Amino acid sequence: MTEAIHDLDHGFWTIRGDLRIGGVLNVGTQAALVRLSTGRFVMLDSYPLTGAVRDQVMALTDQGRAIQAVLNLHPFHTLHCATIARDLPHAALFGAHRHRLRHPDLDWRPEPVESPEVQDMFADDLVLSLPRGIDYVSRNERVHAGSLLAWHPASRTLHVDDTINLMPVPGLLRRLFPEPRVFLHPTLPQALLPRAGAVHDFRDWLHGLAGLTRDLRWLCAAHSGLREFAPGQFKDELLATFRRVEDKLARTEAQRG
Repeated sequence: MTEAIHDLDHGFWTIRGDLRIGGVLNVGTQAALVRLSTGRFVMLDSYPLTGAVRDQVMALTDQGRAIQAVLNLHPFHTLHCATIARDLPHAALFGAHRHRLRHPDLDWRPEPVESPEVQDMFADDLVLSLPRGIDYVSRNERVHAGSLLAWHPASRTLHVDDTINLMPVPGLLRRLFPEPRVFLHPTLPQALLPRAGAVHDFRDWLHGLAGLTRDLRWLCAAHSGLREFAPGQFKDELLATFRRVEDKLARTEAQRG
């Protein structure tokens, strides 16, 4: 994977970044730059801006001064918060409670990124959607299924960290499956809230998201990539991937009850 920035049109740029596990395995990560209807910008997630990616972001944003805010959407994606706060000192910094715990020295805005107040601030350009029925911040550090999703209607782009993923297709299978497959994060069963109705709530949320994004063009998924869809295609694939795991989720809920 190589660092790159892609213009998806209508004011949305996805940044595809590097994230090496143990300094060796590159699982990738992402951020995004969104131009607001006011002419200013927000960044979705934190990522170090270097090289050609930095040059393009700075050229678009008056050397970063036009970036109004950074929205850190995934509570377990905390590695680069300090770097982006240093690079964009004029931008308001939003995050979840876990971001604050990991970086208590940074100047965080008091409103949690997942709060209705933050949604209202950017409602003219973004829809921020928090899954129901699962933990946003799990007590288990390995359970990363919860995240705050960002839908950008103007570009028909959904930016999502971990909750929804794209599975790369091995080279030998690409003739049969030319596109990466949509799937839900494998820790989703562990992320279910310990109460009756959690699966029902998650299913209702997912169906609502499928309806909201029914004309989706681009899915930007952390670690796993970028894919273009025809209108209606993402909705069908998203609901199909839920049906594949629904019984397992129901069994998990029943065992906890």
